[in-house]
Amino acid sequence: MARMYYENECNLEVLNGRKVAIIGFGSQGHAHALNLYESGVDVRVGLYEGSKSWSRAEEAGLRVLTAAEAAAEADIIMILINDEKQVALYEESIKPNLTAGKYLAFAHGFNIHYGQIVPPADVNVFMIAPKGPGHTVRSQYQEGKGVPCLIAVHQDVSGDTKEVGLAYAAGIGGARAGVLETTFREETETDLFGEQAVLCGGVTELMKAGFETLVEAGYSPESAYFECIHEMKLIVDMINQGGFSYMRYSISDTAEYGDYSVGSRIITEETKKEMKKVLKEVQDGTFAKNWLVENQVGRPYFRAKRRIEAEHQLEAVGKKLRGMMSWLKK
Repeated sequence: MARMYYENECNLEVLNGRKVAIIGFGSQGHAHALNLYESGVDVRVGLYEGSKSWSRAEEAGLRVLTAAEAAAEADIIMILINDEKQVALYEESIKPNLTAGKYLAFAHGFNIHYGQIVPPADVNVFMIAPKGPGHTVRSQYQEGKGVPCLIAVHQDVSGDTKEVGLAYAAGIGGARAGVLETTFREETETDLFGEQAVLCGGVTELMKAGFETLVEAGYSPESAYFECIHEMKLIVDMINQGGFSYMRYSISDTAEYGDYSVGSRIITEETKKEMKKVLKEVQDGTFAKNWLVENQVGRPYFRAKRRIEAEHQLEAVGKKLRGMMSWLKK
């Protein structure tokens, strides 16, 4: 079993006297910066000149510098911009300012694991990856709670990198919920596989296939949307609250019987074989190579698929139905 750390094992005072730079002020960046700031940590935000986030960060009471300036004066540099943008930023603004003994941190292992960023041998490298979106990391902290985090150490030159990482996790509130020890490889490969095969790729294709099957059989798109897409949240919320067993306890016996008798007819051995292929492509770098090349050539496949999916009938039907639901947050 992987080791889990909690607040009593994380010493926030390890960050005393250390300057932290948060590079980026998006979903995760704003949460890390504000949570650390309110935890009493010496924080500055690093952005590119002209960034729309510059004034937003300053209005939140944070000190804002260019990424290079922030990296130059910081002891701990957390990079929180998109994976595909990190390499250029690292080469231009971070690498020239990495002196021996500094700490380079990430919230996802992609660029370290696949060798896109290769830090100097005399720099400490760790990861703190919250298992939730930035707005949740922020709201849970404000409520006195926290979002569980993963911690991994890639290079430990100073001998205290894990302690620094655990202190950082405590500063953003993660230690209140628990900090799970992992590796850059495990975090990267499980994260990519989960997104592709289950959470994003798998679930959206399953819902779309259900919607299309009902509509092609002559049922109304509205009924198909409610059944195969809208109600997914109800099921996932119950699983989130108490696992599969609580969900099955909460639904009707008819629904539970259908769960047992049909689920394995949809997710077949062929599906599992394809999942293994997807995992292998994550493990051997095929997916990483394809995504990096896609970005180098201007994202033609990505942009086309985004447009095609946005034009699907279910999107128009969903927009109309969501307009009837006053309780949904816009």
